[in-house]
Amino acid sequence: MRSRFCAAAALAAAALLAACSTANTLLEGKPIDYKSAGTLRSLEIPPDLTAPTNDNRYAVPAGGETTLSRYESTRAQQGRADSGTVLPRIPDMHIARDGSERWLVVSNETPEQLWPLLKDFWQANGFLINVDQPQLGIMQTGWAEDRAKLPGEMGGFSLQRVIGPLYSTGLRDRFRTRLERTPDGKGTEVYISHQGLEEVYKDQERVTLAWQPRPPDPGLEAEFLRRLMVRLGAKEEVAKQQVATAQGKPLAEIGQAPGGVQALTVHEPFDRAWRRVGLALDRVGFTVEDRNRDQGVYYVRYADPEVPEGKEKKGFFASLAFWRSNDKKVVAEQYRVTVKDAKDDSVVEVQDKTGANVNTETSRRILSLLLQQLK
Repeated sequence: MRSRFCAAAALAAAALLAACSTANTLLEGKPIDYKSAGTLRSLEIPPDLTAPTNDNRYAVPAGGETTLSRYESTRAQQGRADSGTVLPRIPDMHIARDGSERWLVVSNETPEQLWPLLKDFWQANGFLINVDQPQLGIMQTGWAEDRAKLPGEMGGFSLQRVIGPLYSTGLRDRFRTRLERTPDGKGTEVYISHQGLEEVYKDQERVTLAWQPRPPDPGLEAEFLRRLMVRLGAKEEVAKQQVATAQGKPLAEIGQAPGGVQALTVHEPFDRAWRRVGLALDRVGFTVEDRNRDQGVYYVRYADPEVPEGKEKKGFFASLAFWRSNDKKVVAEQYRVTVKDAKDDSVVEVQDKTGANVNTETSRRILSLLLQQLK
């Protein structure tokens, strides 16, 4: 018995080592399979709603006497009606693209109509909803791990079943969905932005691990736009073709605006510049408290990560994590990021909470972060 136990233990250890060494080979062609860090809460019925009805597939039709053919015809009609409500079919939609930015345009559905469908979409893909602000049109998932990156099968033996609870990819993703009304007010523009974290060693001894931001992945954004199209009723081939459509990249640059303040020039008309600046704010991780498209203003909060003189400066990726500052004196302040129409171009400026233009290190840093996403 002891020898058998030792042999089994050795076999398990060998399988674990082989899984680590052949992970890249096993991951080729794996689908996306996210699993949230938390768990879904059990479904609760609100007090002002009634409980869901029981399954009535075996219910006897009302009206007294009936025939078998009439009963089967009634059940078939009910089945067709039920199947039509499982997934909506919204044929009038397409993917728009500017450079690496893509968004979904749904022509005949308002943000209010799409909101519950989007929530179901993210939950069906394994995410929890952490931010739910329909008044701002912003929905954000919690951090989740792509379990498809775990080792799969080797020799017919499922490694995920054995090492899945113990193994971590060291990568976490979350997605922010932002809704904008189309210019005619009848449809909706859906923007999906990705934010990522990776686990790295903090010391040379490779003992202490810490999470740090990693660059956004436009490929993941495009993939979830494609999945959303299919979820809303588009055919798989049509969704793939829409996402793969390519266009040229517009340019953006930092220069001087009238009055001597630093500004960001986007070589796009106002409508496109407004969308791109909003997506850039989402990707960098700014807290967008409100926005006013008519005035071209995003109301954001930003905590400057730069430490006072005499202290060690942080790296680039650490500077993006302005929400995780070690200096307790650093407080997030409110700014206005404005987008102004300038004929064929648009001008992006940073203002303080009173609406006055500012030309400080912080304002230049905000414009630099936006430029990195807009170029």
